[in-house]
Amino acid sequence: MEMNTIVSEAVNGIKILSENIPDGSHIITGDIRKLAARLYKSIEDKSIENVLCLCEELLEEHSWAFGVIAFDWAYRVRNQYSEATYDIFYSWLKKYVRGWGDCEDFWVRRASAVILIPAILHNDYEGINPLSISDLLMKDEHDLVQKGYGWMLKSLSQVDMEAVKDYLVLNHAQMPRTAYRYALEKFDKETRNKLMNL
Repeated sequence: MEMNTIVSEAVNGIKILSENIPDGSHIITGDIRKLAARLYKSIEDKSIENVLCLCEELLEEHSWAFGVIAFDWAYRVRNQYSEATYDIFYSWLKKYVRGWGDCEDFWVRRASAVILIPAILHNDYEGINPLSISDLLMKDEHDLVQKGYGWMLKSLSQVDMEAVKDYLVLNHAQMPRTAYRYALEKFDKETRNKLMNL
């Protein structure tokens, strides 16, 4: 399908979803993701170049719902990512994302931690030090950033528990409690209690 056709289908799909919600409610993200999955199947050319062009056209709509579809599609071509993809994503951050509500997955500070979680859980983060990301975000005052890097540390504890434990012991006094509590979630009860009492 041509670019304009698939974007037009997305517009119609979002319109239908909007018309079928009760007063005072909003579209559910899960319903948008289902629409995104259905529309993605109809894209004939699934090369990263074509898909990211489609994503950009959706992002040009400056709508949260279209952003959900765009970022969903961008994730679906993750096996085709290259170093050049970073520049594209960075330009999207600067051009289209204006706040946490626009896209949780790609906001610069939180994304620097959250984007590593799948790689960490698959033990596929060679050359990246998640703890250095945590260091950089340590004093961030936004609770969503704190939750983001805490979540990353929690994921890291599933593949390298000792490293995270040592990191928490070293940084317990300066780490915001929000991040600290998130990071502790996968530890056994005894270790969790010891770390919480530092």
